[in-house]
This record gives sequence, structure tokens and C-alpha cells, in this order.
Amino acid sequence: MKKILLGIFITIFFAGGALAERYVMVTHTAGTDPFWPVVQKGGEDAAKAIGADFEYMFHPSGDMAEMAKLIVAATATQPDGMVVSLPDPDALGPAIQDAVAAGIPVITMNSGLESSKKVGALMHVGQPEFLAGQKAGERAAAEGATNAICLNQESFNTALVDRCEGYGTAVKTKMIDSTNDPAEIQTRTAAALQADPSVDAILAAGPHVCDAAAKAIAEVGASIHLACFDLSPAVMDLINSGQAAFTIDQQQRLQGYMPIIVLHLYNTNAGMLPGDNIPSGPGFVDKSNASAVASQAGVNR
Repeated sequence: MKKILLGIFITIFFAGGALAERYVMVTHTAGTDPFWPVVQKGGEDAAKAIGADFEYMFHPSGDMAEMAKLIVAATATQPDGMVVSLPDPDALGPAIQDAVAAGIPVITMNSGLESSKKVGALMHVGQPEFLAGQKAGERAAAEGATNAICLNQESFNTALVDRCEGYGTAVKTKMIDSTNDPAEIQTRTAAALQADPSVDAILAAGPHVCDAAAKAIAEVGASIHLACFDLSPAVMDLINSGQAAFTIDQQQRLQGYMPIIVLHLYNTNAGMLPGDNIPSGPGFVDKSNASAVASQAGVNR
């Protein structure tokens, strides 16, 4: 009888004392873009909901070699799963493949939909970027845009190139490397507008880019159709004031939240997945729904 009770005690003790699942998220350029704190919060909330530990890693410069090193370092700690943005599959692919070979399930998110399976990831959470750009271009053209510049803050990022090229299927478009620095974005945008007065539209591939572009438009005194990507308090202000026509919402909180939940389900349900890739966008935010979206997304001032 004592042996039975001891066995029950040991079982309960070790079951109750089991280590929590641990998930690591690695993303690019989180230090300069208001987009990423929302993604991080989504991951933290998901981990809290399932009782898991969560670690968030990024390299502020956006250097892909340094990001690859972060993935390697995370792999060495043997987490229960990894969530990785994939802006440059060539630079990051080998590190992700090594993580998968080490038995770590990986889900890509945000950038790199087309390359996700090639690098060994289980699935991807994010919007089809070319389609998102295409839809933005079609709407901009319907609203009068004819000659545009697309401001790309990360020239290495295939997702942002896809946005610009998708937009260009509907509106004549020149892509400009704006850098990620707000002051430089404003300077380069103002210079582009002054160099070509026929430009009547701008697509800003990120929220801080949108804000800087609006300042450049005001500086030059031009009449420009401004369309943006992603949400921030500044972008919401621009939409509500009429300075920006719309922004494309790819639901960054969902991009942080869903991969953690899916990895948990994968690890606790015999490797089963709830389906294929999860598209998180595109969705339009304009004056008609900006207040409601901002409230629900937590981007009110």
C-alpha cells in the first residue's frame, strides 16, 4: 500500500513540477518600427494564456547576419518552438533549417510566406504581401493616383518589395530606398517630390514611413494621395485628419499571438496542425472604421 501511495505521490509531484513550455520569437528591426511591440505583446499574451515561457529577440540594426546569429543562439537553448520573421530567406534560411534539424518546430511570420516551407517551417502567419500591395494600388488608382513612389524602408526585405511591386500593377510606381530613419525618410521623400512634380501618390511600406512621408508632403506643399501599411497612433491621426487615404492592416497582434498557440497545439496534440498558413490580412482601414480598429488594436493615443 505504501508503494502505491509513493508511486502516486511521485507521479503527482513530477507532473505538477514539469517545466513550462518555452517559446522564442526572433524578428527584424524591432527597435525602429512601432509595428513590432504589438507583435511582441501578442506573443507574450499567447504564452501567458497557455502557461508558457516566452522570449523575444531582435537585432536593432536589421542586419540579417546578426539576426541569423540570434536564431542560432536560440536554437542552442533547445526551446519547444521558435517563431521567426523571414525578410531575407537566403540569409536566414540555413539557420532556420539547422533549428528544424535540431528538432525544434519553427513557424515563420510576417515576412517570407513564399519561402516558409522551403526553409523547413511548419507554416506561416501573415498576409500575402504582393496581393496586399495590389489591392492598395487598385484602390489608390480608383481614388485618382496615376504616378507614385513607393517608400521601402528595408530594401533587403522581400515582403516590402512585394508590396511596392504589387502596388505597381495598378499605378505607375518607382520604388525608393527610404532607410528606416524617420529624418532620412522625410528628406528623401521631399527630394523625390521636388525632383518629379508629376508624382501624385505615395505608398509608405511601414507606419513610421507614413508619418515621415506626411511631413515631407507638408514640407513641399504638394497634393499627394498617401496610402500606408500597418497601424500606429500617428497613422490613425493621419487617416482621421484626411492626410492619409487609408492604411493596410495585417493584424500584427495576430502575427505574434497565433504562432505561439499553434506551436502549443502542435506540441500537445501529436504533431497535428490546425491547417495550412494563416493569412492575417490585408484589410483596409480608413476614416469609416479607423476609430473602431484603433480601439480594438490598442493603438489609440
